[in-house]
Amino acid sequence: MSQPARIAAYFISDLHLQASHPRTAEAFFRFLAERALHAEQLYLLGDLFEYWAGDDDLDSPFNATVVAALRRVADAGVAVFWIAGNRDFLVGARFAHACALTLLAEPHLATIAGTRVVLVHGDAECTGDSAYMAFRAQVRERAWQQQFLALPLAQRKAIIAGLRDGSRDAHAGKSMAIMDVTKLAIDALHVSSACDIIIHGHTHRPALHVDGARRRYVLPDWECDDGPVRGGWIAIAADGVIRRHDCNGSD
Repeated sequence: MSQPARIAAYFISDLHLQASHPRTAEAFFRFLAERALHAEQLYLLGDLFEYWAGDDDLDSPFNATVVAALRRVADAGVAVFWIAGNRDFLVGARFAHACALTLLAEPHLATIAGTRVVLVHGDAECTGDSAYMAFRAQVRERAWQQQFLALPLAQRKAIIAGLRDGSRDAHAGKSMAIMDVTKLAIDALHVSSACDIIIHGHTHRPALHVDGARRRYVLPDWECDDGPVRGGWIAIAADGVIRRHDCNGSD
């Protein structure tokens, strides 16, 4: 394929990479080689992995493959940035060092090709889901994370598997609306950041929402193993223009 036009930054999220989904992983590796490698910056906005049990799992074969792919992008001169998702918030300094990427706190305000954007994963803005917000507050506490990471890796993975099963059951009983971002939270993010453009993932509801001068770009999740292929990214070109791209569509 021909090399894409010069891109200032790519944004992706919600790939939920796991060894049992090899086609999704291969699609991600193609994106890195054919797209990200030619950009100035790459932003990973959370849930790159289906789960992350801790940086002591860096050497598992699948994780090592993902780390190596990201490192190749960084070594080519692309600035790579990471915002934690609700599945991989335990990523830490060892992972960042191995990938040569920069961990960002959210919300993160960036100016890219003259365009100001505020970046978040998106789960913190789902304030209508009070049960999830309470859980999120608990697991983001430093003390909780230190206690959890002190457990043996195998035990942590077993706990995470149980939490994932519980999450699926909980989602089955919730409406799509309650699991989406709320207008109140989005308005507050616009105001606190003094920025009209938001880019986020998490909801798996890709779209462009326009409210006057405000624009909110929602990233898609990726799935290439089960059911119809889906996925995509957002790009900011060198001229500051923002475009959404679908894995199944043309640029």
